[in-house]
Amino acid sequence: MVITSAQNPKIRQVIALRDRRARERQGVMRVEGYDELSLALASGARPLALHFCPALFHPPEQADLLEQVRRAGAELIEVSAYVFHKIAYREGPDGWLATFPAMQARLDDLRLSAHPFVLVAESVEKPGNLGAMLRTADAAGVDALIASDPLSDWGNPNIVRSSKGALFTVPVAAADNAQTIAWLRHRHIGIVAATPHAPLLYSQTDLRGPVAIAVGPEKHGLSRAWLDAADVCVRLPMFGRVNSLNVATAAALLMYEVIRQRSAPSGVVPPSPNAES
Repeated sequence: MVITSAQNPKIRQVIALRDRRARERQGVMRVEGYDELSLALASGARPLALHFCPALFHPPEQADLLEQVRRAGAELIEVSAYVFHKIAYREGPDGWLATFPAMQARLDDLRLSAHPFVLVAESVEKPGNLGAMLRTADAAGVDALIASDPLSDWGNPNIVRSSKGALFTVPVAAADNAQTIAWLRHRHIGIVAATPHAPLLYSQTDLRGPVAIAVGPEKHGLSRAWLDAADVCVRLPMFGRVNSLNVATAAALLMYEVIRQRSAPSGVVPPSPNAES
């Protein structure tokens, strides 16, 4: 049976999940989009239900994903195009919207490599920036992204959408500042704090060891807790009149500086083209 009414209880329930309080109350999150759902399934996540609309599939061959979702044990709920546009969060939906158990996102659940590389985002205001950081973290091979003193939950639809599914490929956690700093210290991971007031450029600091890059909100930057805990503070070169970069852009530059240094010949940290004399 195809659901054609937006007043259907199952439809009203999935619409309610746009709200954080509803997600926390139900312990459920939404994942919208074919690519995002495919990555979630590939990561081993098991959906609870799938709302789908074949009329919106493009190309039609995407329907093969239905069998994967069915094998994962999810309830399949077919809806009309009208109803899907009502439940969709993004513009131009592609006919796929699944619900999953909410991520637990605990620090102690994180499993790091032998040479840890972590990104910490303190109180980042815009969920879309966290999603963008996840995409870069996936590309850069980051072990984990920790939301410290977070302002949003990892199930926020804007994070899911802007991460393009990287929410399911990069381990994530959320904790307050004190817990996150203590967790890093216990694992002997150096803290590198990004702040425009630092004396050192980001390219003038050795980032080859176990490292956590910490970035903060664009308006105020990292809090005193992170600046005091940092083993070193670094800045990005700024030549214009704007006093800060978008936080996701800054995080991307810092993550790729770690890659640059770790890819250099043993014992050599080549100077960055942006390094100041």
